[in-house]
Amino acid sequence: MQQRLPAPQKHTDRYLNTLTNWAFFAALCLGLFPGCSSSPDKPTPANDPVYTLIFLDKTRSVDVNKAFVNRKYQQMVDEVIEQNIRQKGDKLEVYFIHENTSKARALNITVRSEMEDVSAASPTDREAAETEFKLLLTREKAQIRQRVLQQLMAQNTGSSNRETDIWASLPVIAKANESGAAVKVYYLSDMIESVKGTGRRDFQVKPPKDNAQADEWAKADAEQLKRYTIGSPAITMVLPFEPNASVRENNPAVTQYWQTLFAELGAGVVEEQ
Repeated sequence: MQQRLPAPQKHTDRYLNTLTNWAFFAALCLGLFPGCSSSPDKPTPANDPVYTLIFLDKTRSVDVNKAFVNRKYQQMVDEVIEQNIRQKGDKLEVYFIHENTSKARALNITVRSEMEDVSAASPTDREAAETEFKLLLTREKAQIRQRVLQQLMAQNTGSSNRETDIWASLPVIAKANESGAAVKVYYLSDMIESVKGTGRRDFQVKPPKDNAQADEWAKADAEQLKRYTIGSPAITMVLPFEPNASVRENNPAVTQYWQTLFAELGAGVVEEQ
């Protein structure tokens, strides 16, 4: 049987319709939807810089030589550096928590590794530049990690280890907020505020008895501490307590106090680990 071919005119019409559809789609991509374009020369917007603050408790109540505490805090340092050290301009500062916290800056680092402009580079040159940047950043991260761990293990045998002034970290956070960067705060501490004097809290002598009292105290304290504009930082409290710690050792009402206080002051996220 002889095969019947489609009429020439119909074949031409289908071809023209296909071209028309593709042309219309291309016009939409290039005109109405510029995001459809996959031009490799278009630079990718840089990520916002990160300002990292690590507060290390250097009072008598926290012993980083204990195996559990040492392992937990070293792991946290590794995670913080891996997540927050990403590009030139990222900052990391370490402060000691004791009776003079706001004046106890132990480390101040600004990332120097920089990714060169590859917007007009060939794919081969772009890949080479990315590889070089990753290598430089990896080396810098290792150096930063070493310096932070040195501060983690530093001992405080002076008289400043008798009081724990966590409130004094707030002006430090407020100053970081002025930079315009995304601020991330990490407390490697038992969070036992312990400052003697009128209008201060000493949780070693008188901790909140329950969550309700913790909330009441935190809201009252927030009224006088709102003079510090901390912005909306992400705050993580890394407690030195093992999972089987008693309520007497790891008082949940103390953590509740800080959760409420930071929230009242405007913190974006408050986590406990």
